[in-house]
Amino acid sequence: MKKEARSPRRAEQGRAERGRAEQRFFADPAVDGLMGVLMTLATDHYVLRDRVQALEEQLLRSGHVDAQVLQSAPSAAEMTAENDAAAAFVTELLRPLLGLQDAVGVGGPFSLKKQRRRTRA
Repeated sequence: MKKEARSPRRAEQGRAERGRAEQRFFADPAVDGLMGVLMTLATDHYVLRDRVQALEEQLLRSGHVDAQVLQSAPSAAEMTAENDAAAAFVTELLRPLLGLQDAVGVGGPFSLKKQRRRTRA
């Protein structure tokens, strides 16, 4: 079952009602938030890994999958394709660490950038 998401305001009210401050592990609360995200992703990863293993076992028992094919090494072409896909995934995953801005603002009359005033002749 999925736990109901609580709004930040409601979560704060719950902590206040219990009479204790939120537990912090790092000086910067943003790092605590990131660690929370990391732990959630790690938990989800473990659950998915467990489910994949259960599915593989069920497919092997039912005869829908050949164990030798499942455990065989990929061909050179398959390995190259897998490596390319993994490299693209890692590049996209780590893009925010580069510090480059992905979205650029819209120019024109609605831009917040200061524009030169045009003088009318």
